[in-house]
Amino acid sequence: MGNFLLIHGAWHAATHWNKVEEHLTGMGHRVHAMDLPGSGLEAGYPRAYLSGDDDALATEPSPIAGVHLADYTDAIVARVRRMAEHGKVTLVGHSFGGLAITQAAEAVPELIERLVYLTAYVPVEKFPTGAAVSSLPEGAASISGAILIGDPSRTGAMRINPRSADPDYVEQGRRALYHDVSTEEYLRFAAYLNPDLPVAVAFDEAHGTAQRWGSVPRTFIRTTEDRTVPLALQDRMIAEADAMTPGNRFETRTLASSHSAFASMPEQLAGVLDEA
Repeated sequence: MGNFLLIHGAWHAATHWNKVEEHLTGMGHRVHAMDLPGSGLEAGYPRAYLSGDDDALATEPSPIAGVHLADYTDAIVARVRRMAEHGKVTLVGHSFGGLAITQAAEAVPELIERLVYLTAYVPVEKFPTGAAVSSLPEGAASISGAILIGDPSRTGAMRINPRSADPDYVEQGRRALYHDVSTEEYLRFAAYLNPDLPVAVAFDEAHGTAQRWGSVPRTFIRTTEDRTVPLALQDRMIAEADAMTPGNRFETRTLASSHSAFASMPEQLAGVLDEA
C-alpha cells in the first residue's frame, strides 16, 4: 500500500485530484489531496471576483498577497508528519506545486518515500525560484500568460478569472491548461479554480540541497502536449536536477497529455503513480 499526498499547482485545489484519488484508492493505496494556504476551502477571493466586476478585478489587491512559499511548505510538512504514522509518504506535486514539494523534501527527507513531479517546477541553484524557472528560454512557448489579468505588482497576485463570461477568454484558458478535454468538461474543472496565486510564491527561494532534497528518490512525469510547461522546459529541469545529484537521477515517465493529465487521463496517471 502506498501513502500518497497530492499537491495541486497554481490556481488549483485539492478537488482537482478527485478522479486520480478514486483510481489510486481503488488500487488499495492510502491517498490524501490537500488545499494549500489560500486555495480551495482556504481561498481568499477578491470582492470584484465575487461580484463579477471585471474592471475592478484588474486592480483590486489580493486578500492572499501575504501568503509565501514557506506557508505552503509548513502546511505540507505538517501533513506529511501526520501521514508518516502509516509509513513514508510519496509526495506528488503538479506544476507550481513542484516548488512546495521540493521545500518539503528539504525539510523532512527522512519521511518521504519518493517525490513525483507531474510536469512540475524543479528549482535548483542555477534557477532557484519559480520566476527564474519560468524565464528560461525553453519556456518561451508557454501560452498560459495569455490568461493573466492585472498588474501583479499592484494586485500582489498572478490572477486569472475562472468565472469570465467571455468565450474567447474561456477558450484561452482551456487551450493553455486543459486543451485535451472538451469545453464542457473544462468548465467543470474551471469552476473550482481560484483566481489568485500569491506573487510572492513565485519569487521565494525554492531550491533544495543535494544532501537533503537530493537524497530522496524522484520521478518526473513528462506531458508531451503541455502548452503551459513546454516539454523542452520539462526536459531542461530534469537535466539540471540530474546534474546536481548524478547519483540520484530522475526516473521519467511520459504521458501524451496536456498540462492537466489529472483531468484528461486520470486512470493512466494513477497507473504511473502506482508504479512509482
